[in-house]
Amino acid sequence: MFWSDKMRVRVLSRCELPRIAREPWVDPERRCHVRDGIAYVPVRQGFESDMDLKEREPYRSRGYFMLGDIAVVHGKRPSNRELDAIVRWKKPRGIVWTGPPEGVMRVPRTSVLYGSAGETVHREGGLLYHLDPGAVMFAMGNREEKERLASLVSPRERVADMCAGIGYFTLPMARAGANVEASEINPASFRFLLRNITSNNLESCISARCGDSRTHLDGLYDRVVIGHFESPSFISSLAGHLAPGSTVHCHTLSDLTGNLEEDFSRAGYRVRTTMHRVKKFRPHVWHEVHDCEVFA
Repeated sequence: MFWSDKMRVRVLSRCELPRIAREPWVDPERRCHVRDGIAYVPVRQGFESDMDLKEREPYRSRGYFMLGDIAVVHGKRPSNRELDAIVRWKKPRGIVWTGPPEGVMRVPRTSVLYGSAGETVHREGGLLYHLDPGAVMFAMGNREEKERLASLVSPRERVADMCAGIGYFTLPMARAGANVEASEINPASFRFLLRNITSNNLESCISARCGDSRTHLDGLYDRVVIGHFESPSFISSLAGHLAPGSTVHCHTLSDLTGNLEEDFSRAGYRVRTTMHRVKKFRPHVWHEVHDCEVFA
């Protein structure tokens, strides 16, 4: 790990942190370190301390994110120095490089660069996501979109998640009160989807099917999520499954507002479309979501 100047600390059990948060001896300008259930709490000048710690310096190498105990890097493969920096900073079980997901099943290209990979559990927004980052896709940059969708759904709303993956959007919407029909064509992702539904105690509000979601639609939906960059190819299958007030969220890699409205027109619907950007996908290309609301 990276350490610089010494920091005066008191050593406590981690469970005592809420109790001492407002104590006058706690230094709010320095970060508390927690390891193996033990908290090392910074102490203000003028108060007694238990020991001195070297203060950890910020990690300054290439970007990555943690999925459970596995570090995931994108883009150019990191150097040995960068790998060593990640290991010393986060102590991951493994480091995995992933390229863009390929094909309709969105299978990532991956390499294990350090340690071991395999299945892990990622916690995000109060939900558990079981996954193997070497086998299935997980888009960390979609967190705000997950939260946005959860804020939009109404209790008992009927939702079709046509490209559910391991439950990226399904789980937050179901927890917000929606009744979600989740479809996933990749068997590996589908297995994790089923496990994540159970792990989060959402069996009562999610039904899941493996296969082509375009053949699974049944009846009318208040909301449809098409979390695939080939979302325009799914629109024709929505004929007969939407009503005025229904909303379809189409994910794309560019602003396709005009094209999408034509696609909906051919399916028999008129829509009002608003677009917002989720994240940059690559230079000059953005991941965008089009909210298409059906009107009479």
